[in-house]
Amino acid sequence: MKEPNMCGLCGWIDFDRDLGAPDARRELAHMTATMAYRGPDDEGTWVDGPAALGHRRLAIIDIQGGRQPMTLEEDGRPALVLVYTGETYNYRELRQRLAALGHQFDTSSDTEVVLHAHREWGHRDPRTAVSELNGMFAYALWDTVRRELFLIRDRLGIKPLYYYPTEHGVLFGSEPKAILANSLAERVMDAEGLRRSLCYFADPYNAVFRGMREVRPGHIVRVAREGIQEMSYWQLTDSGHTDDVPTTVRRVRELLEDIIQRQLVADVPLCTLLSGGLDSSAVTALAARFTDKRIRSFALDFVGYSDNFTPGPGRGTPDGPYVRDVAKFVDTDHADITLSADELMNPTVQAATLNARDLPLTMGDLDSSLYLLFRAIKQHSTVALSGEAADELFGGYRFFTDPARVQADTF
Repeated sequence: MKEPNMCGLCGWIDFDRDLGAPDARRELAHMTATMAYRGPDDEGTWVDGPAALGHRRLAIIDIQGGRQPMTLEEDGRPALVLVYTGETYNYRELRQRLAALGHQFDTSSDTEVVLHAHREWGHRDPRTAVSELNGMFAYALWDTVRRELFLIRDRLGIKPLYYYPTEHGVLFGSEPKAILANSLAERVMDAEGLRRSLCYFADPYNAVFRGMREVRPGHIVRVAREGIQEMSYWQLTDSGHTDDVPTTVRRVRELLEDIIQRQLVADVPLCTLLSGGLDSSAVTALAARFTDKRIRSFALDFVGYSDNFTPGPGRGTPDGPYVRDVAKFVDTDHADITLSADELMNPTVQAATLNARDLPLTMGDLDSSLYLLFRAIKQHSTVALSGEAADELFGGYRFFTDPARVQADTF
């Protein structure tokens, strides 16, 4: 999968207040500023009456034309206003369908396609429009005529989106810090929040800070004067698996090829993360097949790791030899990013990773190593493809095939 495009969105709806007042605009600016590191390329705000939207952009598609907040106008006035983060991978097909229905586009961005999809298919029920989107995304859509907001999150919750109900509306943002920057939000953690912060299991109704929630994966949150309503537009269903092995292999290959071709769409430099394992190697090889340019790949290594490697239950061999074999076979433009213990323990790096998580929950030097890896990669590429989540999908962890664990009468 493509490492999630950052960007950051935030906003404020207050049905009993004009948010165009100077003090409210300052609060919106403060909220938007907290998202600066998510979106270093551009920023924008939109305010009208009870609605105030902010956006920080990491430009991936249509560098010049994809600025946000983005509006769709009718009769010379904004009818829909959108702040969006992520990517809709089938936006080109949707654009063709919408153009055939009479829609006209001013940009080549996927954000504008999402706006028109809602105007065409979502005017009665936003679920109809969202169901057309293939991608990872989180966005807020304000309908200026009906005076209602929709907070929408992708099917699997790849992109984060939080909200905080207030007396007369809602605050929302890509991260808790954007919401907490507003004076209406309490910076309070109760016992439930403490429990969430100390474990790895997510409860969307408990976003650590009291009163704050996550938009659930595959869900839409509607905010109107009469209240807040949550609705589902997608859920995973188990229909059984009856295909034989050759059919299954062929179908998985078709899906991987489709996914990777779609995620290679970018107007900025792109690379792959290569660990030498099956997942990242497959992604790298297929990416190289579907592009005319030589693929750039990166691997992570640590000072003295290979010389002092000891096999263990989680890893029987070092990654390096496999990385080099794949890079040579695929002919990637490869580079190793080598980190030292001093870099991993640097207080500035530790503080940066904690700030990015917004929570006291950390994964130790794993967070630091990812932060430093991506910081180095950003000097060359803006987008990275990786084998993330493949262990969960394909049973890559050893406990999936450990008979004692599989047959144990425990959770």
